[in-house]
Amino acid sequence: MASRRETPLMRGGSGGQPLSRGSRIAAAVVVGVALGCLCAFFYPDGFFSRAPESAIHWPRRADSVACDTSREVAHLKSQLLSLEKKNAEFRKQVNELSMKLQLAGQGKNEVLYKAGPFGTVKALRTNPTVTPDLSINPRLAQILEQVAVKKELIVALANSNVKEMLEMWFTNIKRVGISNYLVVALDDSIENFCKSNDVPVYRRDPDDGVDNIGKTGGNHAVSGLKFRVLREFLQLGYSVLLSDIDIIFFQDPFDYLYRDSDVESMSDGHNNMTAYGFNDVFDEPSMGWARYAHTMRVWVYNSGFFFIRPTIPSIELLDRVAGRLSREPKSWDQAVFNEELFFPSHPGYEGLHASKRTMDIYLFMNSKVLFKTVRKDVHLRKLKPVIVHLNYHPDKSDRMKAVIEFYVNGKQNALEHFPDGSE
Repeated sequence: MASRRETPLMRGGSGGQPLSRGSRIAAAVVVGVALGCLCAFFYPDGFFSRAPESAIHWPRRADSVACDTSREVAHLKSQLLSLEKKNAEFRKQVNELSMKLQLAGQGKNEVLYKAGPFGTVKALRTNPTVTPDLSINPRLAQILEQVAVKKELIVALANSNVKEMLEMWFTNIKRVGISNYLVVALDDSIENFCKSNDVPVYRRDPDDGVDNIGKTGGNHAVSGLKFRVLREFLQLGYSVLLSDIDIIFFQDPFDYLYRDSDVESMSDGHNNMTAYGFNDVFDEPSMGWARYAHTMRVWVYNSGFFFIRPTIPSIELLDRVAGRLSREPKSWDQAVFNEELFFPSHPGYEGLHASKRTMDIYLFMNSKVLFKTVRKDVHLRKLKPVIVHLNYHPDKSDRMKAVIEFYVNGKQNALEHFPDGSE
């Protein structure tokens, strides 16, 4: 084998013997320290020179960072807004799908859906419309196709007893620019009067039960007929805004409807409590500790102005009211209308399952609100109602003219000489 060549550091001292491992390490350390001292002496600044501190230019990024942050914030806000819109669309789709699911499950025993998280559950309010049946009244169907807008129209019943008010009624409808309205004429005179004034009119086929009342009946008797007459409109698939004749229009009412219920009606209430409901506490001292009984109260809906959609509950409402009025000839149609809408099911009686909404009392204003409150309030006087219904006052014609002077012609003192109520 080839012999290993030894370096001087590996050789021994005087005797030629190799140095031990510890001696070799110590010698290497000594040599390294010596070389380090020499380098430090000859190169005090090191082998590589460094540029002076002033020559170093660090980029200043404060402004650019702030600018980038502003852009990022704006971008995040934009993304958040976009997500909120998408979320709203998803919620709408969920509600629509839930409604379809509920409708699909009607009449079935199995549960087809589960309740969502707390605070997210909403019951079905808007019932589906009926399938139109044009065979019910083909002649009326043709008229409605020409008059209605988006399957909606205003309908009023009139006979010769209200001819003067009828003229004010359709004159103001024309002034507002409403085209989808129809007068159901109850006698020949009104039919001819409407035709001569270019007013859409419909005369029903002869019907002794309707014609006798229509020709000679007073306000309440004629008012009760509408529940029989309107049924055909709903069966044909049209939504009807029923209007009495003692009403003045100042805006298009179809712009202010929600269309989420079977019935939207104006109220006879004269403030928020009476119109929208309140907790009325009944005091019976003889009961001692339990002397106070809580009751829920709300002023009745006015059956002279309501929007009714073509749904099964709506048609059932008309049938119920018309049926009771025929069996109870002394009943007031408005009282029956409200009883059928509000009375709950109880032993011996099955209540109507119809959804309902109360109209804004300052937009769809009754004459008590106007003469008792609005005309005396400097701020409320500036509001422009959609309609004013002269339902609380018997001197209808004079007050209707004054209301037109006040809201249309701007005569600020037009309402002042009338008392709050009737004399």
